[in-house]
Amino acid sequence: MTHVLQTEIDDRGVARVTLNRPDKHNALSDQLIDALNSIAVRLGADPEVRAIILTGSGRSFCAGGDLRWMQAQMAGDRKTRTMAAEKIANMFNTLNNISKPVIGRINGHAFGGGIGLACVCDIAICTDTAQFGLTETRLGLIPATIAPYVLARMGQANARQVFMSSRVFDAARARELGLVGVVVTHDDLDAAVEKEVLPYLRCAPGAVAAAKAMVRSLGPEIDAATIRQTTSALADRWESGEAHEGLTAFFEKRPPDWEQ
Repeated sequence: MTHVLQTEIDDRGVARVTLNRPDKHNALSDQLIDALNSIAVRLGADPEVRAIILTGSGRSFCAGGDLRWMQAQMAGDRKTRTMAAEKIANMFNTLNNISKPVIGRINGHAFGGGIGLACVCDIAICTDTAQFGLTETRLGLIPATIAPYVLARMGQANARQVFMSSRVFDAARARELGLVGVVVTHDDLDAAVEKEVLPYLRCAPGAVAAAKAMVRSLGPEIDAATIRQTTSALADRWESGEAHEGLTAFFEKRPPDWEQ
């Protein structure tokens, strides 16, 4: 079986990390969450790595959380749900705190947790055909564990325009909201990513790491209490009747009972 995450490091020390579940639109499964957390730790500790590119295989960047995985958490007890929520929250936090510059190569659509991954990148570059959406509320869920990073990237005023409505928006709107920094055609995507990588190869690696740490320390605080709040909120929603109805309706290919 092909591994859910592929990593290549070139002779310059540029690591390319590729979500590799193209048949599932790179949805975040239990295995992929573990793999992302592990690679973030490994690359962050590797002195030879100068920059990281995060991308997806196939037509999508990341469709968010794997709904079968979520359904399995909902079937467990509170401890099971909390542990699962903590796992995904810790993965985002590990990626956010990695000391190396991370460039998001958003090769296609990004929904839910896919937006979370874009937000933990230092800059995200997307194709002009990419679509985005925080679509959790359509399923009776909320964008809980990604919320601190979405708010840090967009600011509250921008986030409130798309955080609750599950509306899908295009690449131009994503740039207006501050979610992505650069929008290009698919043919120009790799050149645009390379343009972002090259300056880091002329910088002192320790200084880059210290500068990134300063930016994080002066921005919105994402501490242990924040992580606990978001994991509890996600576990609460997994226990809700709305989440049960939303996921059941999705798999039965019918509208949920609140849709008008």
